[in-house]
Amino acid sequence: MSNVSITLYNNDESRGLIAAILKDNPASTTMRMPGVVKIDCPNKITILRETVEHELGRPWDVQQLHMSLVSLSGMVDEDDDYFTIAWNH
Repeated sequence: MSNVSITLYNNDESRGLIAAILKDNPASTTMRMPGVVKIDCPNKITILRETVEHELGRPWDVQQLHMSLVSLSGMVDEDDDYFTIAWNH
């Protein structure tokens, strides 16, 4: 079992996104550093549009994730409703 990870800027725009990731991926762990938050999780991280919209209180397009993204580790599967990072699909 290998961890996947995503690192996001730690700013006002990303905080709701980070909260949504942690809500939908309860096995994840976070490392908060100045300016960024790194989230690691065994096997996969799934970011659901619906959860992010709930956390932000407004519509959110999955493509907006790229504005907050610093780096990631894993293979990406992206759709209008989700963004998944995993080693095996």
